[in-house]
Amino acid sequence: MTNQRPRSPYTPEAGDTALKQAGAKPLPAAGPRRIGPYVPLGLLGSGGMGHVYLARPADGTPGLAAVKVIRPEYAEDPRFRRRFEREASMHARVDTPRAPDLLGTGFDDPLLWMATQYLPGLNLADAVRECGTLEVAGVWRLVTDLGQALSALAAAGVVHRDLKPSNVILSLQGAHVIDFGIAQATDSSAITSTGSRVGTPAFMSPEYLREGRCDTASDVFSLAGSLIYAATGHAPFGDGTGVDVMHRVAFEEPKAEIMAELAAVDPALAALLSACLAKEPAGRPVPEQLTDAATGVGHDRAAAWHEPLDAALRARRQACDVLERVAVPESGPQTGPETVQLRASAERTASPTPVPGGDRRKKRKAYLAVGAGLAVCAVAVGTFFLTRPHLDETASAVPTAAGTSASDDAPTSPLPSPSASPSDDGDKEKEKGKGDDQGEKNGSGEEKADASQSPNTSGGGGGGTQSTPAGNTTATATSGGSAPTAKPTKTATAPATPPWISQCTYYSGTELTTLGDKGQRVVQVQCMLTKRGYSVGGAGVDGQFGQDTVAAVRLFQSDKGLAVDGEVGPNTWGALRSST
Repeated sequence: MTNQRPRSPYTPEAGDTALKQAGAKPLPAAGPRRIGPYVPLGLLGSGGMGHVYLARPADGTPGLAAVKVIRPEYAEDPRFRRRFEREASMHARVDTPRAPDLLGTGFDDPLLWMATQYLPGLNLADAVRECGTLEVAGVWRLVTDLGQALSALAAAGVVHRDLKPSNVILSLQGAHVIDFGIAQATDSSAITSTGSRVGTPAFMSPEYLREGRCDTASDVFSLAGSLIYAATGHAPFGDGTGVDVMHRVAFEEPKAEIMAELAAVDPALAALLSACLAKEPAGRPVPEQLTDAATGVGHDRAAAWHEPLDAALRARRQACDVLERVAVPESGPQTGPETVQLRASAERTASPTPVPGGDRRKKRKAYLAVGAGLAVCAVAVGTFFLTRPHLDETASAVPTAAGTSASDDAPTSPLPSPSASPSDDGDKEKEKGKGDDQGEKNGSGEEKADASQSPNTSGGGGGGTQSTPAGNTTATATSGGSAPTAKPTKTATAPATPPWISQCTYYSGTELTTLGDKGQRVVQVQCMLTKRGYSVGGAGVDGQFGQDTVAAVRLFQSDKGLAVDGEVGPNTWGALRSST
């Protein structure tokens, strides 16, 4: 018998207040009312590939879940499905209280979804931004908790590859690692056949940037950068464009002023994290040595988080307790996201005018007719997508990408990660349109290069979501906006042309375009980059191929898995003009 908690009477006011305190937003009008075995309560975050919902088990089982739902256009892509399944596989291998549990997946459904344990907290980037840098005791607590997390990952044979402030959740129970979107097994090839690099430049390891090698020592390097950010509010190698940061990480020492600030606060902590930043992986401590170091300096007990962080985490925990108790109105039987799509379309298609005479049987027949028409439409649309020719499949690297060519391993675009707080830490990479935090990079030094990183589902008001959606972080077809009106026609409507194709029509060739060039070719390049969300400098689209345009091209090439040279040749022209 299911252990159900007593429910309080449902009121929209109570639900909305608790959602806001939990870091979520009310469900959009066209949002789903059921995702597999979960009832969505609110929206944690959105990304270019879908949405992350705060949800509760429909059967009344205690607990909340962060449910990531992928947009149908990506769910149809076999390569993306493989990546998504791989993310779940990596997550399932990890068994530690320092990472959210994987609760379930929907790979056999028409739309992809993944549910993880919801951690009521803030991601580290949001915590620092909203509540200030951590006290020394709090940083040592991170050393202990995240050292345990890396030990568990190593024991499971998993390399995270994207440890950064937005992928660390702080809760009353401690620190947790989230978002396994680009994690890989240690027994798989570190470099794909195309030599891709995916991750966040400011927190990637030098060996990964230089050679594509990535192992547990690489995760230790990335973790050290996140810990230094927690203590000082700055990434150890400073801010700047993706290319600048990558060069500093790969070949230079950390910023002297940042390390001096850390040493002035706690010399032992500074020495430990400096060792973690050694250019040679063999010179870094292993995860167990991190926890041993914390014990050795007397920080083996969990310290309380500083104020106002502790109060913020308690408020979030209390809001989640309320959401677990508030009864949700019956939404009727549903089989999953697909029914939500069809129902939303039916509600728009069906006439709101009462049936003359009020005959219930006539109403029933009318609705059945509409349903039958919609079913025919769904079959037609499905047939179209199954038989259409494949679109250009240039792999979009994760929002925080840096490297050479992208591969099947690399997620195409950042999406919210289903294990933390909705606001993907404001450090979701540059979401091509909207991300938890828009802009080129957030205060934690995380380069925003793509759609929206995974909000970690711990909700963050303005704070982190549990990825990183990309962010990088994604609801099924209807959750992010109004569902299109479905009409039972026999032909499917073609998807809208992206703005970088429809609005950039200055040049159609593929001539090599490089630094110093001027004219229409450069205008075309800058227009497409700008429409895709990349900054080409303060002058904007001016037809001058300067250093800012070079930096934007290099970042785009890195995200797309191309050779990173800052020049626009045939391959880069093709990627720019692709529909993804």
